[in-house]
Amino acid sequence: MGALSEPTELGVAVLLTITVQGERSEAGGAPVHDLSAWLGRQRDLRGVITRAGAAPRPGAMGASTDVLTALLVPGGVATVLASAVVAWVRSRTGKQTVTFTRPDGAQLTVTTEGVKDLSAAQVSALVRDLAATLDVRQVTADGPQPEPREE
Repeated sequence: MGALSEPTELGVAVLLTITVQGERSEAGGAPVHDLSAWLGRQRDLRGVITRAGAAPRPGAMGASTDVLTALLVPGGVATVLASAVVAWVRSRTGKQTVTFTRPDGAQLTVTTEGVKDLSAAQVSALVRDLAATLDVRQVTADGPQPEPREE
């Protein structure tokens, strides 16, 4: 897919980039591999999440980084993705950071430090807010769309 968003038969699809930084799991897996496996077990996310390599930023030293991409279409998959990522981050030991990058360049970050001690109500609110921000009805390649106004 060359564009960051394009029409599909379900509406506009948006390609998000998901990067993961943190400590390896006890089994020795890299965080991006662990998150990919976790998301792959979510029935509604099958076919939505793929692994991709990202080249280092211009001027940065080092090898490319594994990233995940999520192709979101209208229909609630943003809520499933947000819920699954928050649950994964909460289940981790050590410091983990998951960053979503939208087509408009906006970034949203979830960290273990930010979610470990949240109450159930706070987790629910976080998932709701994250899903709303990632929802394809709100994001296009040109940026967030304004909410429709009643006239």
